Amino acid sequence: MPTATMTSKGQITIPIQVRKALGLDTGDKIDFVEMERGGFALMPRTGSIRDLEGCIPKLDHVVTIEEMNQAIIDGATKSYLKSIETAYSADSHDEAA
Repeated sequence: MPTATMTSKGQITIPIQVRKALGLDTGDKIDFVEMERGGFALMPRTGSIRDLEGCIPKLDHVVTIEEMNQAIIDGATKSYLKSIETAYSADSHDEAA
């Protein structure tokens, strides 16, 4: 198993075997992911946000501000009517008892 020694400044040199296995190169960033029982895993931070381009399909229809506003009004109206219905139903149930 590859090992490394930490310097007084908290620095280590990652063994070549590990660097190759993780595909690390000079300047690459590494995330330390906390695992169970106090352990950590080294995860190379690879790629760029630009690598994600094209992974989400383009929409057939771009929603307008007006459509968004109408959807908000519709949702608020539905929620309000449901709350009134629930309150009315509870009042009717109390009067019947």
